[in-house]
Amino acid sequence: MVSGVSDLSFASLALELGAYGYITKPFDASQVLIAVANAARRAELEIENASHRMHLEELVDERTGELRAALEQLAGAERQARTASEEMVRAMSQAIEGRDLETGQHIMRMSRYTALLAQAAGLDDDRCEQIRLASPMHDVGKICVADGILFKPGMLTTAEYGVVKQHAEAGYQILSKSDQPLVELAATIARTHHERWDGDGYPLGLRGDSIPLEGRITAIADVFDALVSRRVYKPAVPLDRAAEIMRGGRGTQFDPDLLDVFVANLEAIEAIRAEYRDE
Repeated sequence: MVSGVSDLSFASLALELGAYGYITKPFDASQVLIAVANAARRAELEIENASHRMHLEELVDERTGELRAALEQLAGAERQARTASEEMVRAMSQAIEGRDLETGQHIMRMSRYTALLAQAAGLDDDRCEQIRLASPMHDVGKICVADGILFKPGMLTTAEYGVVKQHAEAGYQILSKSDQPLVELAATIARTHHERWDGDGYPLGLRGDSIPLEGRITAIADVFDALVSRRVYKPAVPLDRAAEIMRGGRGTQFDPDLLDVFVANLEAIEAIRAEYRDE
């Protein structure tokens, strides 16, 4: 919009009606060129954003439908033997983790890390088993994250990281539709495994003991396995360096007592990692 009227209310009205810029007379050619370039870039971004949003919605609908079908099968399996339930959980978790070849054994290690930590922390056998079965579904919400973001080899932008962070709440919303105890526990873990002891985590910003114990346990196991495993965006970290990084999060990122238990059992943790090493 080019005008001889230098009035803020008039300019605001022009922008509300769809103008991408407002230039007052007199003006020079460079002002017009800059304004047009900015307008063209804005229009391009709006088109890209609308296309991406439409694609993401279709992707979420498609994958959520597939996941709900898997959850219905899981509900039926829970009425059978515990072995059958475990197989269904593993199959569903691998459907998510299997998108990335580098995380093929991640769910196997995760389930055993969490069970070992829960047992070492003094939880009863039944609760340890429930955590072992439910923890592999911690990242189920990543089904709603586009592959281009999830497997990006370089550093994520702020907007991309914001999309990835949504997986915790997305996982909870997907899993909380079930009234099966095992899936309800998995929903809690999915929602809280990125909460931090100091309250700076997401999605709820919970602090200390207000974070469910299962979420605190899974957070430690998940971060450790991410550190010592190779990913598309980073190499694996040596065990001693990983332990050092984990200790650095004591009382800030992690429950200090649980972390002490974890570090005290590093030998058993390493044995699990060796048994379920990635190909």
